[in-house]
Amino acid sequence: MKKRIFLSLLLLTIMLSGLAQTIKATQEIKSPELEIGIVEHLDEYIPEDIMILDTLGHEVSLRQLIDKPTVLMWVYYRCPGICSPLMTSVAEVIDKTDLVLGKDFQVLTVSFDATEGSDLAIRKRNNYLNLIKKPVDASGWLFFTADSSNIARGTEATGFRFKKAGNDFMHGATLIMVSPDGKITRYLQGTYFLPFEFKMAIVETAQGKSGPTIYKVLQFCYTYDPAGQQYVLNITKVAGTIILILAFIAFLVLILKPRKKIKTN
Repeated sequence: MKKRIFLSLLLLTIMLSGLAQTIKATQEIKSPELEIGIVEHLDEYIPEDIMILDTLGHEVSLRQLIDKPTVLMWVYYRCPGICSPLMTSVAEVIDKTDLVLGKDFQVLTVSFDATEGSDLAIRKRNNYLNLIKKPVDASGWLFFTADSSNIARGTEATGFRFKKAGNDFMHGATLIMVSPDGKITRYLQGTYFLPFEFKMAIVETAQGKSGPTIYKVLQFCYTYDPAGQQYVLNITKVAGTIILILAFIAFLVLILKPRKKIKTN
């Protein structure tokens, strides 16, 4: 009996060790050394010294613009990849939510390409506002550009990591939720958002509540592919996790299953 317990504990230790290694690998992917993607800065505040340019060319403080629950997103307007789907999804979710743009929340879109100017920001603003079918306050979704130093400070403060590749950039896609007092409360990553998920993120941001999103779970299963600029299923991690779970279930069955009594005459 003691030998059986010892072997059971040994097996359990091995399984937990394997699970710990899997978790460690995931944490390494999300570490601050990440070159391209998102490093979440939950509960940190937007610095006061980040200056951006509105469509009239006026310099404004990003922090001072935030006076209500704010959806901040970094894009570059010429992006041939995920920026267009991201902004299209924002237009669609604004259309579907019962929250009022400009009153209950606002959206700030900032280009991280220092070569882009206000004329391009204006064209993009008009394009995406026109995708919203219901009447909205156009001032609730603002588009900006910035110089390289302010882009560097802003993207670093919000954990948005990107890399130049020729004339384009490799980067991820995310909506950064910021409370009225400038605190980062949530990240909605990817290019599609459920209206319920979006609304709950806004509501909790209004209350100053921070926390991980559903994507924190999905991030374990998906890895960002910079070359294809999309999220792809990581078969190795998913399969390894399933095997560990099945092995743990089998272990519990063996331990908890009652032993048959040997009948004696």
